Amino acid sequence: MTALPKSARAPSPAASDDGNELQFCSTCAFSAACLEQGFDKSRLRELHVLVEHIGPFAEGEHIFREGDPFEAIAAVRIGTVKTYVNDAEGREQVLGFFLPGEIIGLNAISQSKYPCNAVALDSAQLCRFSFPNIAALAGRVPGLQKQLFKLLSEDIGKAALLAGNYTADERMAAFLVSLSRRQSARGFSMTRLHLAMTRTDIANYLRLASESVSRGFSRLQDAGIVRVERREIEITDAARLTDMARHILRE
Repeated sequence: MTALPKSARAPSPAASDDGNELQFCSTCAFSAACLEQGFDKSRLRELHVLVEHIGPFAEGEHIFREGDPFEAIAAVRIGTVKTYVNDAEGREQVLGFFLPGEIIGLNAISQSKYPCNAVALDSAQLCRFSFPNIAALAGRVPGLQKQLFKLLSEDIGKAALLAGNYTADERMAAFLVSLSRRQSARGFSMTRLHLAMTRTDIANYLRLASESVSRGFSRLQDAGIVRVERREIEITDAARLTDMARHILRE
């Protein structure tokens, strides 16, 4: 595969700032709610005191494990987090990948315990929100409540993304378009992606064989749609890639 020039290589996504009691991190999952509501400094301060910065978690270190009591949701600040479960025979099933600004733990609300494992794919830092506290605050702040519902809806949507009978190329395209859009929504490059996950993890998540993922990247590169160097991806024809993914993305 043709090597990407150094200028085309994407840095691993990271939070651009740490925020403070008057302003949240630019990647914060709740920043949109703050802006929409025009929160004054006192309200931002009230929300900010709920945040606990945790980490760094080293590559391969677990943030929580299946069955742990649910006490908090967490927003990724730096790095990438993978969620997964193991079946009765110990086989791993990847459920999702979470980038800076995205929330892990939302699927634990109904059972009051985490239904999956979460592990850092690289050096990761998170913002931890006590769920009882943030739920109580959401009852007094309509914009925050709306944002929580929006995050829950997005989490359900991600889980259903690949449920249909799609080809390997469609799944690959939808995966890359989704990553691109999620990065862009947090202020990162839309065309230059750093994949913290392995090809095996991607294949597991997309319900494909590892060889299918490798061949899929090769086909996309041969078609001039992407350029690939190991875990660095440059999208060179976003329109064609989006067209390939349109059935999965419902566009």
